[in-house]
Amino acid sequence: MADLKIAVILGSTREGRNGAAVADWIVEQGARRSTAEYELVDLRDYPLPFFEAAASPAYVPPTDPAVQRWAAKIAEFDGYVFVTPEYNHSFSAVLKNALDSIYTEFNNKAAAFASYGAYQGARAVEQLRGVASELQLAHVRQQLGFNLFTDFENMHTFTPGPQHEGGAEILFTQLEAWAGALKSIHANETVPA
Repeated sequence: MADLKIAVILGSTREGRNGAAVADWIVEQGARRSTAEYELVDLRDYPLPFFEAAASPAYVPPTDPAVQRWAAKIAEFDGYVFVTPEYNHSFSAVLKNALDSIYTEFNNKAAAFASYGAYQGARAVEQLRGVASELQLAHVRQQLGFNLFTDFENMHTFTPGPQHEGGAEILFTQLEAWAGALKSIHANETVPA
């Protein structure tokens, strides 16, 4: 049995979203590994109110039951693969809201990124890396980027080229190494960071 639990967080809730196929593909690739268990976490299953708390969750734990449910789910994992579209040179608002809503559950864990868009979603990941750093997530260098014109048939049906499997293996190896190294830190934390 794998020692590490990794969430593949689907960061789009739009109707007809391309991200569902990307996230499913990542979970399927991760299932081939014995070193970690990969689980899909779909933001559609965790509808959150728009973040408007009086204080940051870095200082005051959330009180909204929907946010507490989200926090409990995120706390289960040692690391994360964020799957994001690129909207206007950044990542989705629903993912930003989910990240803003909690804090300590992400601290001292590892993250990796998979994106898709006209330019493989690279600019979304650039923005997401800064947010991950603020959440005290150690993010790995390797990322996956899928182009709407070459990795999707008619810009909708996901048809990733075989080269992405090698990239995914590198991403998983880096992510699992960091998640494993950080596990002893976040598992033994007694005070908020």
